[in-house]
Amino acid sequence: METELLGSAAYVLDAAKSLFDEPGAGKRELRFAGVRLAEALGDALRIAVSRGARLPEG
Repeated sequence: METELLGSAAYVLDAAKSLFDEPGAGKRELRFAGVRLAEALGDALRIAVSRGARLPEG
């Protein structure tokens, strides 16, 4: 599951970067990209917290 979420986040990031390079990108497209980026960041943070919880103490 982690691999799929991180792969999706990488795809969203790549697509958003391309969109941000487009001078004619509209408000709706930029908002959509922002929402997807926020979702991907939330997934990445959950993965990081989960991985941290699995680390041994000390």
